[in-house]
Amino acid sequence: MSVLRKICGITRKDRRRNVDILKELSTEKDIVDLLQVRRMTYFGHVNRMDNDRFPKLLLYGYTHGHRSKGRPKKRWLHNIREDCEDMNMALLQASRLSWDWTKWRNILHNLGCRSERTTSLSPRP
Repeated sequence: MSVLRKICGITRKDRRRNVDILKELSTEKDIVDLLQVRRMTYFGHVNRMDNDRFPKLLLYGYTHGHRSKGRPKKRWLHNIREDCEDMNMALLQASRLSWDWTKWRNILHNLGCRSERTTSLSPRP
């Protein structure tokens, strides 16, 4: 959203809502949905890799030891779980569906990640 503000020359000091700026520019795509679809696309790509490839090892890997005190760090897999919840499916189900490339692609691009989430923008057609 900050990019759109810079393009229009609108600063935060102008106290204009993001929704109003989006309506002015008549943009239909939501950046959050775009990021979710891309993240889930890459998840499917990594999930289909061989088990000895580094991206897949890092996705499902585990390190031994203890973390320091404080808030637990959010891992990439936690974002994937949240995206799966938005699509009303479990992580295991998404993992199995991603093995069929064409089916996975159709699920992501036709259904989208916006099934349960509500926003103040008008819904997609």
